[in-house]
Amino acid sequence: MIDAHHHLWDPSRRDYPWMTGTALDPVRRPYTVDDLRAVTEAAGVKGTVLVQTVSSEEETREFLSVAVAEPLIAGVVGWTDLTAPDVAERVAAFSGPLVGIRHQVENEPDPSWLTRPDVLRGLAALGEAGLAYDLLVKPPQLPAALAAAKALPDQVFVLDHAAKPPISSGQWQPWADGVAALGELDNVYCKLSGLVTEADWARWKVGQLARWAEHVLESFGASRLMFGSDWPVCELAAAYEVVVDTAFSLTGSLTDAERLEFFDGTARRAYRLS
Repeated sequence: MIDAHHHLWDPSRRDYPWMTGTALDPVRRPYTVDDLRAVTEAAGVKGTVLVQTVSSEEETREFLSVAVAEPLIAGVVGWTDLTAPDVAERVAAFSGPLVGIRHQVENEPDPSWLTRPDVLRGLAALGEAGLAYDLLVKPPQLPAALAAAKALPDQVFVLDHAAKPPISSGQWQPWADGVAALGELDNVYCKLSGLVTEADWARWKVGQLARWAEHVLESFGASRLMFGSDWPVCELAAAYEVVVDTAFSLTGSLTDAERLEFFDGTARRAYRLS
């Protein structure tokens, strides 16, 4: 079982621009590899993908060093400036199990950021380096994500958190159509992750997530859908083991072979994990 999406952080030594407001106080503390081992061992997780939290190559280098020393972490999705002319050299300079790159596109003021010529050039360089690109977008950025994925059919894209469906408000469109369109492309994978924090943190129920999860599964199928906990962010709404149990409940319609894909095989293929 692979957890294809989690983080580590330490607010005492690094600033996290997204970690503002009192609502995030419950997770405003260091989360270490020791903490990761504790929650994953209890849940039966045997491998993980550690994902960047800030736009920092320094953090990426730190994560890669952590992964080299920690067998549980099978790969790192880091960060580099995709608009830099030397993207290829930048990613080649990283040492360790780098499997992908991510940028917080959801925070870019331009909804078409992903289709800028300099960004597309950077994404193409990732493909040449054999790296996946994690799409951290919200529904307004889905058209640009679709255009980028169509423009680069040989580049592997991984849609994080199913594009953050607005579960708490119940606004089905344009999220549903945007996700379905991405699901039609063979080079796009998706993480069933982060749903609990898109719902009401204090009152969500598994049944409230089912409609959204079913649409994602219908759009991508088990062979292009993977499990991610989004720990420690998930702790705002649910403990790690609850997120795992919820994922099992939401994929109850899958066969044993399909569930093996969802919890293991898809992540291995998308990120080329050993």
